[in-house]
Amino acid sequence: MKRLSLLLGLTVLLMAGGQALAQDTKRPIGFGTLDAASAETVKTQAEAWLKATGKMDGGMADQFEAIWKQSDRPVLDRLADTFGLGNAEAAKLMAEARDITAPAPSEIPALIKDNKQPEFFRANFGLAYARALNNRRVHDEALDVLKLFKPEQVVDPAAYLFNRAVSEYSLLSKEDANRTIRRLFDEAGTFSPERFKAVALLMQLDMVAWKTKDLDDIARKMKDVERRLDLSRGGPVTQEKQREILARLDEVIKKLENQQKKGGGGGT
Repeated sequence: MKRLSLLLGLTVLLMAGGQALAQDTKRPIGFGTLDAASAETVKTQAEAWLKATGKMDGGMADQFEAIWKQSDRPVLDRLADTFGLGNAEAAKLMAEARDITAPAPSEIPALIKDNKQPEFFRANFGLAYARALNNRRVHDEALDVLKLFKPEQVVDPAAYLFNRAVSEYSLLSKEDANRTIRRLFDEAGTFSPERFKAVALLMQLDMVAWKTKDLDDIARKMKDVERRLDLSRGGPVTQEKQREILARLDEVIKKLENQQKKGGGGGT
């Protein structure tokens, strides 16, 4: 229980702290890797998108340039701010996703599912939105958003894979999380930030010890229910998880009682 809490806390800390690190250097594409686009390339694509919205007037152009001069900020953050300039709904959704006092979303925003929007916008805004939700432990909707896209569709594939792994790990989807982490190391590992690889390795090592129907498994499920209740999600899904926990606890108690009987243990 303590190990899981430590890992989740470290994950959020490194994700949040990593936002202060920029990734402006153009990186050579390695064999078999998912490479991140350079800041120059993303800026060019972002500018083309903003012009296509018809809102690139004099004042907007100045705001755009001001955003992209912030070289101390990650490319994905600057891209998300650019989307906010050209789309008021995107700005509103991102502000809500980042606001820890705002209610957690219960469904994927229609804007992200709108196939009429350019893929460049939908995929990258979706990644930025999912990352913001992960930072608030809203892993269910974060994962739902990420499942709409592929790492090849975003400017930072490593960020996509890392955030997807965090969501899957937090939701106790062991096989999915391990599969995503392998992709992070095998396909994006060459250029993946060290903080991503460090946390991914910790998650992977922790999952090695996961077993079903033991006390640690019950503790993990209880932690997930606690997270859902903290997000004011006490509905049918949470209630079903609570019933599952009670059933597992009942199984453990019966098993211990049977072991005591076989061992001839008495006691009053």
